[in-house]
Amino acid sequence: MESRSGNECIHPVGTPLNAGFGGSLKLMSLLMILSTTSLLVTEPYIIATNRQLSAMHPIYRLLNPHFRYTMKINALARMALINAGGIIESSFSPGKYSMELSSVAYDKQWRFDQEGLPKDLIKRGLAVEDPSAPHGLKLTIEDNPFANDGLVLWDTIKQWVTDYVNHYYPNPSLVDSDKELQAWWSEIWNVGHGDKKDEPWWPVLETPEDLIEIITIIVWVASGHHAAVNFGQYTYAGYFPNRPTIARINMPDENPSEENWKIFLENPAVVLLNSFPSQIQATKVMAVLDVLSNHSPDEKYLGDIAEPSWKDDPIINAAFERFNGRLKEFEGIVDERNADPDLNNRNGAGIVPYELLKPFSGPDVTRKGVPYSISI
Repeated sequence: MESRSGNECIHPVGTPLNAGFGGSLKLMSLLMILSTTSLLVTEPYIIATNRQLSAMHPIYRLLNPHFRYTMKINALARMALINAGGIIESSFSPGKYSMELSSVAYDKQWRFDQEGLPKDLIKRGLAVEDPSAPHGLKLTIEDNPFANDGLVLWDTIKQWVTDYVNHYYPNPSLVDSDKELQAWWSEIWNVGHGDKKDEPWWPVLETPEDLIEIITIIVWVASGHHAAVNFGQYTYAGYFPNRPTIARINMPDENPSEENWKIFLENPAVVLLNSFPSQIQATKVMAVLDVLSNHSPDEKYLGDIAEPSWKDDPIINAAFERFNGRLKEFEGIVDERNADPDLNNRNGAGIVPYELLKPFSGPDVTRKGVPYSISI
């Protein structure tokens, strides 16, 4: 894209061929997603849960696995990743404005009620409501691996949360009269997200159905959503020419009198390599992507092993076993989809099979596995 006065090129601006899928733009988008919709916005949920709910409260026991290590991870990120002059500011084209852009994205776009997958897809134009379609949504791009797999996982999580909540809150009045629960929800949106406390879109918490939706959103953000945007970073961006995060020099414009343009015509690779990040810059980001995409040996995966408090209640334990069974079935669904030659976005030459939402994994960089919590 160029700004012109007559035939004179004043200021060339490089844009991706498809908006939203350029190299550094995509990685910058990932940064914003990770900071504004998962890591940082989860802190108020964790703090409110520990301040307002006793350790014996059923909702505390349901949510606690989803908060494992998150506060520690966020503290480390503030020290080395998103701090002034840190890895992000020194390795991405926006430089010192990187986190400011992320903060603006949070301010303009973040809404708790749209953090759940179905409404998130609708908000982004990737789906429309259709009661006759699977999951109640019709995808605008049918071969969308994240949306297709994510909706199955969302429904699976919601069914588990529904079974759990309905067991402890069989009477709708129990939700409204639970003082700990009401104080918990009030702190989340009045204090934790106090900058948005007067927004009209905050869900009310009066019935089990309200609680199920709220809890499902929190669980989804900490598990499926974070896994989808985090654990594929090295796979998709580890080869740096695919996803360069910064340009050291401006790309030449089509001006025959410019020396760089002449060099570009003679040997484009030289100009591209001079524009790409330096070896030090690239190595630093590659190392970070490797760490972020890595599962630790002690990772706890969604629905894999029941918490002791869940096992103590036969009804909850049975509900968890159903949850575990659905997740194992879902793994088979993902494998079938990746083997389908008609799904061009997840099968074929040069296409990485989409496994980011497969629930279980071993340690290391595996491109799959959905932990309970934001643990890296």
